[in-house]
Amino acid sequence: MHRPKLTEEVTEMANLHCRSIERRRTTRAVVTIQVEVVGLDERKEKFRFLSRTVSVSAHGGVVLLEAPLAVGQGFQMVNEFNRKKAACRIVSVRIGKDSKLHGAFEMVAGEPNFWSMNFPASGAKPMRRLSMVKRPEEAARDLRTGARKR
Repeated sequence: MHRPKLTEEVTEMANLHCRSIERRRTTRAVVTIQVEVVGLDERKEKFRFLSRTVSVSAHGGVVLLEAPLAVGQGFQMVNEFNRKKAACRIVSVRIGKDSKLHGAFEMVAGEPNFWSMNFPASGAKPMRRLSMVKRPEEAARDLRTGARKR
């Protein structure tokens, strides 16, 4: 039985992990942004809580939930950084690795550039990671000799 070398396994895992084309409408960014979540629950009672995002995209994101919200439930989100507002809808709820309740949401309507961030165009290929890092002695030698990057 052929057992692949470790470098082959790592390369294969990297290829599986990084898709050549992003399937989402826009790329996700793992960033924490303070937000206010406001809406009516299933019993038509008003809720309001301050929270933070886990990740965001131009069309939605994942937010930490104070209480479970139903899939399909609408709410308003206020970005505490720029005070912009967006109408949102819960698309899934799950327990995260941090044991907290995560609500994935999509923006139904909102102010332009809600996150004050630029996202790559839809269908753009992800950036490649450099697989080779210089050893400290090589970097020091390059600094002494004034060598340019390859």
